[in-house]
Amino acid sequence: MLSKRADGYHEIETLLQAIDLFDTLLIEPHSKDLFSCSDPRLPLDETNLVIRALSLFRKRYSFDMPLRIHLEKRIPMEAGLGGGSGNAATLLWGINLLAGRVATSLELSALGAELGSDVPFFFSTGTAYCSGRGEHVASLAAMRGEGWLAIPPFRLSTRQVYETLRIDALDMQNVWRNDLESAAFSLAPKLSLFKDWLNGFRFDRVAMTGSGSAFFCFGPSRRLDSSFIPFRFAQRSPEGWYTQNDSRIGEKHF
Repeated sequence: MLSKRADGYHEIETLLQAIDLFDTLLIEPHSKDLFSCSDPRLPLDETNLVIRALSLFRKRYSFDMPLRIHLEKRIPMEAGLGGGSGNAATLLWGINLLAGRVATSLELSALGAELGSDVPFFFSTGTAYCSGRGEHVASLAAMRGEGWLAIPPFRLSTRQVYETLRIDALDMQNVWRNDLESAAFSLAPKLSLFKDWLNGFRFDRVAMTGSGSAFFCFGPSRRLDSSFIPFRFAQRSPEGWYTQNDSRIGEKHF
């Protein structure tokens, strides 16, 4: 985190990594537009990034094919895990294929930047250094890794976390940090206690994901219970999308 911008966003520098915890989008031609989701809490109107992505693509590329879209939700909402942004990027990738590849990946990434700062990341190879408000993406060499996600039973608002952030309180000496933790902890002190609890497992590293409230944990630990979600790093090929063979998730994700 570097500074606050004149447009209200924050100037950031961040390393982002895709993992194998996926939502799944079914996208297919249909007689009329239908949108459904496995999680009834998710709004199905224009506030949903998937619907906004569809509207933006149609306007930009005159794409009028009616579609049936179903979202199978597995990524927890409001946990700083980028599920909504990933779904918007997946929708853009999928309908671009249905439209006959009318847009390049760079053009889809630019389109995604109009929807949200995190959307362009998903058009990287899965490991990327992001700057600006997050829309400037530089893919990095693929990394191997695995760890655990720990998700507390409460959520945080991304907007509130950023609004609470104090730029003058940032730790510029610590290269392993999430500058949003201090703001999140001030909004939800029990989140700090949750991190203390996680540190008791003696992982090598414990840090909050994005604006919270989830944490990622690296390194060996004592036996963990089912409240921890195992993950592996995920990548995509330049011409393909994110896929993996974990039976927990399914084979293809677009």
